[in-house]
Amino acid sequence: MKKNVLIDVERLKYPKSGIANVCTSLIKGLDQKRAAFNYTFYGPKKNIPVTKSKFSIINWKFWQKKIPISTSRYALIHTTHQLSEYFHNIKKNQKKVVTLHDLNFLHDKSSERKINKSKGLVQKNIGNADSIVCISEFVKDDFLKNKHLFTLKANVKIDVVYNGLLFPEKKVFSSVQDYSFINEKFILNIGVLFPKKNQNVLLDLISKNDRHLVLITSSAKSEYKEKFLEKIKSLELTERVHILENVDNDEKYFLLQHCESYCHPSLAEGFGIPPVEAMYFGKPVFLSKFTSLPEIGGDLAFYFEDFSAENMNEVYLDGISVFNKDKETFQAKLKERALEFSYLKMAESYENIYKKLLD
Repeated sequence: MKKNVLIDVERLKYPKSGIANVCTSLIKGLDQKRAAFNYTFYGPKKNIPVTKSKFSIINWKFWQKKIPISTSRYALIHTTHQLSEYFHNIKKNQKKVVTLHDLNFLHDKSSERKINKSKGLVQKNIGNADSIVCISEFVKDDFLKNKHLFTLKANVKIDVVYNGLLFPEKKVFSSVQDYSFINEKFILNIGVLFPKKNQNVLLDLISKNDRHLVLITSSAKSEYKEKFLEKIKSLELTERVHILENVDNDEKYFLLQHCESYCHPSLAEGFGIPPVEAMYFGKPVFLSKFTSLPEIGGDLAFYFEDFSAENMNEVYLDGISVFNKDKETFQAKLKERALEFSYLKMAESYENIYKKLLD
């Protein structure tokens, strides 16, 4: 008889976030294979893409933080995010898997109060875990260096499972928007407008060339956004910088299809979904050398050695030139690399972890 597994996908309440993207990919991956377990997904029902009727859904409600749902029928609970506020307590003989996306709060100049709060929440999630799954080798190394900050089970397993993505089946995308920049050469960046994402250096980059910059963002730190907007004015780039908020997937794919390149100068990244999406579309990718990004881009990405305007522009123009020399071959290699981060491979890897714990 198949055992019951509960997967916490509560982050789907923010459907445009990177973690929601991963949750959707995991659900669809498990949905498309012959499931070894009876799966129940815990999250906002309207955002859970389940097609098999044998998969159950427990609809997330905000009050469940105070009055938790019963988990006694589940042999294993998988918490898909280390800052989850649910399922901190497990029953006797129940197994627990936690996905660790990053420990950015230790590195991003957070206040002591925020560090302690985040550390406490991570502890509640991983303290009784039988398996901690890191989303990159970088995250695993960072966790092992900081393991002394947490109290863990003696026999906890620490694995790496790369995020797997769902790539669009359509080949061509159209837009309902009339973008003024669409026939210009433009650089695309996708992500929250936060200091750790370091988008401000892209303004320095385009101040040295004639490119437009298009940012797709779902949220922003107000102080950082204010400084960002001031910098646009001071560099006289108002006509060439375009900030788009809460863009849906088809619109995002349209912009990926039409951009000249994708630039991601992030200072803190547990994985890096947007660069993989750009590679799928055969676009040259420019990254910082920090955290997990070299692991994702490998030898197919171009890397900024530092963030001076002159250096970034030199790396950019040289990279575009290299890419254009043998464009079709380069595009094929980029797409091939993107497909290594498959949602089916991710689902298979997680199910194997469940099997090892429950056998």
